[in-house]
Amino acid sequence: MSHRPIFVVQLHDARRLHYDVRLEVDGVLKSWAVPRGPSLDPVVKRLAIFTTDHDLEYASHESSNVIVWDAGVYTNLTPGSAAEAIKRGHIKMQFHGIKLVGAWAFTRTNQDWLLVKVRDEDADPSLDLTVTEPRSVLSGLTIEEAAASKA
Repeated sequence: MSHRPIFVVQLHDARRLHYDVRLEVDGVLKSWAVPRGPSLDPVVKRLAIFTTDHDLEYASHESSNVIVWDAGVYTNLTPGSAAEAIKRGHIKMQFHGIKLVGAWAFTRTNQDWLLVKVRDEDADPSLDLTVTEPRSVLSGLTIEEAAASKA
């Protein structure tokens, strides 16, 4: 059986609250900070800032300012490897997560990247998971509860 790479979305309360979307690629987590979080509406293009790679162990990291908002595995839908797709500036992937399912794409623009939900049966413009599903898939805590429990 072949290895299925993981993805994780961590809600991070740093200078500003944002979602870190991380894809396992070549043994590390390639990461994008998405200030407003993933949208299930294919019309909505979310700003995504490519950030530093993280070790795979970081996928389960939670603290007073980080929760694991979603996790699962993904399938690269672009030709070639995920690393090649990211280098070219466009990767389309199928998420098999607890909250996020279906196809998504990261596309590089002049300066940053965009995260967009692909039009498929899992798209739902009427649903905002960042509002309806605020809890960690690991601890069950919200980001506010995590901050209070670690204080």
